[in-house]
Amino acid sequence: MVDKNSKTGTDAEDVVLQQQFVRAVRSFEAIILSQIDIKNKLADRLNYSIRAGIIILGFVAISILILLLTLSSQINRISGVVSEMNQDFQVVAGDMALINGYIGSMEKRVALLNNINYQTSVMDAGMATIATDLEAMRTAVGKIGGHLNHMRGNVGNIAVSMDRMDIEVLNMSHEMHRMGGSARSINKMMPFLP
Repeated sequence: MVDKNSKTGTDAEDVVLQQQFVRAVRSFEAIILSQIDIKNKLADRLNYSIRAGIIILGFVAISILILLLTLSSQINRISGVVSEMNQDFQVVAGDMALINGYIGSMEKRVALLNNINYQTSVMDAGMATIATDLEAMRTAVGKIGGHLNHMRGNVGNIAVSMDRMDIEVLNMSHEMHRMGGSARSINKMMPFLP
């Protein structure tokens, strides 16, 4: 009899334990499902935020691309003008080298004039040499005058190139101002952006 009572007592305890276990499993399942639901909602919000950020970054990238293309076209124009100026400077440097050669030749010929004091015995021959040297100096001075005229023309070309560069810089500032108009329009449409 004692065995039957103890069996029914343990069966009742097992039933109670099973019911408690079932309740615990259901409450655990409800908690897990609510956490999964919250995570899904957070993931959806994160996806929307990422999409909006990608769209905004796309607009910024397109704006930067347009700006870079405009700047590169202006820089190409300026580099063309600068290369023309470099050519003019090279021509001027070549002319200066020629002038230096003529001046050196003149110095050598003028140095010959100092020997006249020591050549009194051969004055006639020395005077003929002096006349020849003076004629060569006249030719050299004429050539120097021609090179100076050529140099003036090159300096004029440099001034024209500088004027072109000023025009290109003005064009670039107008382009930047025009491109800034779209940014100002965006600022007017979305004043809450920094």
